[in-house]
Amino acid sequence: MTPSATRTGILVGAVLALTWIVLGFWAFFFVAFAMAVGALIGRIIDGKLDLTGLVNAFRGKRSSS
Repeated sequence: MTPSATRTGILVGAVLALTWIVLGFWAFFFVAFAMAVGALIGRIIDGKLDLTGLVNAFRGKRSSS
């Protein structure tokens, strides 16, 4: 069975909620930050995120498209 976006979202929410309940806000914040960084790295490795375009967007440059 392949994981759907809904199932993945539920899992992420459960991990974050349990982290907050058991360890407190700052641990929750760190886990959420680490998950976001991991997702960003995963999208770059999969080729679903153009890092150059992302950097240019933050710099305020327009894309060629």
